[in-house]
Amino acid sequence: MPLTLLQAAIGLSLLFYGGDWLVRGASSLASRLGISPLAIGLTVVAFGTSAPELVVSLHAALAGSSDISVGNVVGSNIANIALILGVAACIRPIVAHAQIVRYDAPLMLLVSLALVGLLTDGRASRLEGALLVLGLLTYLMVTFWRSRRESRGVREELGSAAPDAPLGVPKSLLLLIAGLASLVAGGHVLVTAAVQLASSLGLSQAVIGLTIVALGTSLPELATSVVAALRGQGDIAIGNVVGSNMFNILGILGVTAAIRPLQLGAISQIDLAVMVGLAALLALWILIRPRLGRGFGLFLVLVYGLYTAWLLIR
Repeated sequence: MPLTLLQAAIGLSLLFYGGDWLVRGASSLASRLGISPLAIGLTVVAFGTSAPELVVSLHAALAGSSDISVGNVVGSNIANIALILGVAACIRPIVAHAQIVRYDAPLMLLVSLALVGLLTDGRASRLEGALLVLGLLTYLMVTFWRSRRESRGVREELGSAAPDAPLGVPKSLLLLIAGLASLVAGGHVLVTAAVQLASSLGLSQAVIGLTIVALGTSLPELATSVVAALRGQGDIAIGNVVGSNMFNILGILGVTAAIRPLQLGAISQIDLAVMVGLAALLALWILIRPRLGRGFGLFLVLVYGLYTAWLLIR
């Protein structure tokens, strides 16, 4: 058991640093190519923080562990809202000014409902995966087009998500390669440890995927949202969570299913209902009152704690 936990910790560390190196390297290269900070903040950074989920889900699916693959996405979406956004709001109340964020929250709810509908037969086929990826590409194009219509202040805030001071091309390439290598290695190590943990603890792979794996792969989103909250950048804090949840469903499950069809396995309808319920709560709250105070943040963290406890005893 101690060795397996150490292995999981090493896997998570590789995923965390790999995602950070990937973002820095890719962002610097994009900046050198003349891509605007706004475009980098909305695309490269969003992809980078979700890279651990993509690598882990894909590796788990190829290894025949669909429960971990699907559980990672569902659990990450739950953790992003209930834990990450909740902790960020507890640290400092969050206010969303960008219309793009307020519009994307209801869209996140629709995408979550679409996923539930897609999984009604207990599986996601290659065709369904390809349709999800197409939805992601459409979402990205529309998002970037709409972002240009935001106020200058909001565009500057969203653009500030991109790392400052572009690095030289050789160093950027080195970081990019090191990030990809760390992500691949970390994904392999973490999935192997997760399967061993499930066996030794008597828990299903679905529960491990919904908890340990999902929380571990969400560390980049946690770091980004907490830092944004401390800086008073509410649009980045919320946009990071909403964008990540969209990418998790459309991109990660889409790419993974397109490569290898997925089975729902032991992921229950209650898990999907919690994911959809939290998406609905956030979308409704932002539309009515675009301010997430400490009380709301504490409520979200409490919900995550109760859900995790239920998973462990069910």
